[in-house]
Amino acid sequence: MSQQLSPPPEHNALEPVLSQERQLSWKVASNLFVSFKYAWAGISYAFKTQRNFRIHVSVCALAIGMGVFLQLKSVEIAVIGITSGLVLALELVNTAIESLVDLTVKQTYHELAKIAKDCAAGAVLVSALVAVLVAATLLLPPLFALIL
Repeated sequence: MSQQLSPPPEHNALEPVLSQERQLSWKVASNLFVSFKYAWAGISYAFKTQRNFRIHVSVCALAIGMGVFLQLKSVEIAVIGITSGLVLALELVNTAIESLVDLTVKQTYHELAKIAKDCAAGAVLVSALVAVLVAATLLLPPLFALIL
């Protein structure tokens, strides 16, 4: 006996978060353009609602801009871009995990939910610290040379 999948139930608490076009996002994307549209919706959501994501985007742009200004080698700018991109990607994963955990446990406390959210946040923190270390290693020597 197979079970038929039904759309997720409507939750009044989620109504402000969901726009009309996102209400059917649980469906499989019909083409590549629609897939990109959903991905962009996730990035837009994170940028609009997650302060840390906006901070990471700003620091990433600043670090890459500094690399260009200091005329770093292309590979050095690419390394800064890759480490910064990892931070942004993990921030998106963290947002997804937090949203899914909140949906699952609703307004109740559960120790496993705390562990999931803390570990996801920890992954972002580790990647951000590594990105700062990489950027400092590549940007500080030419910056000091310019200043001195």
